[in-house]
Amino acid sequence: MRVKWLSHAGFEIEIGGKKVLIDPWLTGNPLARNKPDEFKDANLILVTHDHSDHLGDAIEIAKVSGATFIGIHELSVYASSQGVKNTIGMNIGGTVDFENLRITMVPAIHSCNRGSPAGYIIRSGDEAVYHAGDTALFGDMALIGELYKPKIAMLPIGGHYTMGPEEAVKAVELIKPRIVIPMHYNTFPVIKQDPIRFAEMVKKRISSVKVLIAEIGKWIEVN
Repeated sequence: MRVKWLSHAGFEIEIGGKKVLIDPWLTGNPLARNKPDEFKDANLILVTHDHSDHLGDAIEIAKVSGATFIGIHELSVYASSQGVKNTIGMNIGGTVDFENLRITMVPAIHSCNRGSPAGYIIRSGDEAVYHAGDTALFGDMALIGELYKPKIAMLPIGGHYTMGPEEAVKAVELIKPRIVIPMHYNTFPVIKQDPIRFAEMVKKRISSVKVLIAEIGKWIEVN
């Protein structure tokens, strides 16, 4: 398995022989280094909610690549109305199979226009990745950790619109992943944070968890 941070909350993940995009906001993103047409080989696109910095280029990429678009029911209906041929609508707590991947939609505490905001668990064999989406801290993150045992957790740390570093450290305590990748920070001044400080806080409180501060556009190999 390997992971690439596309900036903000966007990721490209290679898992189970598939290429998965999450929240691919590229156009108009001041930090993004990739263009939508670079993802014509994507197999699956997961969107956590319909805010423009998360829905982003997902519809365009899905139309060009033929990738399957997954979102909460109302958002998948919208994607279909925009010309996306392959969509899967689901809801909080549900799991869908996509070839050799299992995708589970979990809660996120945030806002949106269509349906509800969500996070995702992506599983292939004994590999599991948790993308929390835009969310506040909530106690049932402990259940996410207990049930799915994610090796990697991608957590927002920006504050203002999502939980900040202090809350994200508590989230790490609840989830107990092996690796944490901070996201949703430094894209705009209002969500400016120091990921090194976050890593130091995690090391002090949960020394068994490794924080990987991703470089935009660089692959992280996970064994």
